Amino acid sequence: MPLAEWSNVALLAGDALIYFTVLAVLFRARARLGIGAFFCALGVMHFLETYLASTFYVALPAGIVASPGSTILFTGKLMLLLLVYIREDARMVRQPIYGLLIGNLLLFALAFVMRQHLPTALTPDRFADLGFLDEMGALMVWGTLILFADCILIILLYERLRGAFGNALLPRIALTAAAVMTFDQFMFYAGLRFLTGADLTVLFGGWAAKMGAVALYSGLVTAYLTVFEKAAFGQTGAPRIADVFDLLTYRERYEDLLARSGRDALTGALDRGRLETQGRDVIARAATAGVSVSLLLIDIDHFKTFNDRFGHARGDAVLRQIASEIMTTVRAADLTFRFGGEEFVVLAEGLNAEQAVVLGERLRAAIAASGAGTSRVTVSMGVSTCASDAADYDSLFEIADRRLYRAKAAGRNCVVGERAVNVSQPVRLVHQAS
Repeated sequence: MPLAEWSNVALLAGDALIYFTVLAVLFRARARLGIGAFFCALGVMHFLETYLASTFYVALPAGIVASPGSTILFTGKLMLLLLVYIREDARMVRQPIYGLLIGNLLLFALAFVMRQHLPTALTPDRFADLGFLDEMGALMVWGTLILFADCILIILLYERLRGAFGNALLPRIALTAAAVMTFDQFMFYAGLRFLTGADLTVLFGGWAAKMGAVALYSGLVTAYLTVFEKAAFGQTGAPRIADVFDLLTYRERYEDLLARSGRDALTGALDRGRLETQGRDVIARAATAGVSVSLLLIDIDHFKTFNDRFGHARGDAVLRQIASEIMTTVRAADLTFRFGGEEFVVLAEGLNAEQAVVLGERLRAAIAASGAGTSRVTVSMGVSTCASDAADYDSLFEIADRRLYRAKAAGRNCVVGERAVNVSQPVRLVHQAS
């Protein structure tokens, strides 16, 4: 018997390899054949998958009893839909889900209507088993509803794990699939138990077998993506929010766009374009609401001389270091922009003039004391505040720029700000390193 059980393991692995290889070839050929060929092949297997999951089980080592339909076909289908999402988008994933759901509901409805016929036997011992068709229809509808939830969960989990694993595909895919298939196993077993009376060995044995299938398919999907799908396929056209899969597509594409655009490639700070749009909006909202917002204009002292002396590679390293110090030192809600060259801008909502100068001094001291400071890199800073100085972006920036030049004239490595209770009687606040 142990030999037979291990033979079943080998056969299931062979089933998985055949299933994945054929469908992966169709997916790879989607540019030539169209994605419909892949989806049709995937959909054709749905009936066999459900039939096997309800009737056909095999013995595996450690007393596990599992169905090839649930272990190989359903798990493989979900992993392939994740593959579709990774290389296409969530809107593409919805096509087979909705098609299967509507087709299964149609099967269920037609089976009900056909039961009203008075059939004639083809031969005396051959009758249609419409009761079995009813059972299969109910299981297929239930399974497709679970698949709908599975696809939403697998997309959300896969994206959530981006922060932990970045572009490391294998752990993201494996952990995502393991969590979703655990949920799936419990949900499908509930329907199977209700319709067929399946015992708990089916629940736990099926779960163990699915975890093995997840490990195998995760390796296959990762290998396919690494070898055959290195180039990303771009989205054509803006998505229209029509259903949950459109929403998931919009969310994923939007977050990816934010991650790749609107940021300075060298330092990771927000770029000048974002300052021109987002910065103006922040200041306009603050002026309307009567809330203070301060603008800190930061310039690296003698940066051109530093570049000439140490080279641009060293200069780039200093820019990254200073940007990091700024973003680490400011509050979480503050916005840091690279204005251009060696200049940075911080927008600090809720800080008045004095508080902004204190923040500027803290930034100046942190940069002077950082690793970049070993090469005598310091910064000068001009600070202006809405609405005590001005109530619009352009005027606020102009005032901060003038104060930056005052900081340079005062010997650099200092912060200059003004509290303008009366614009004609300004009180200058100068913080200068000793």
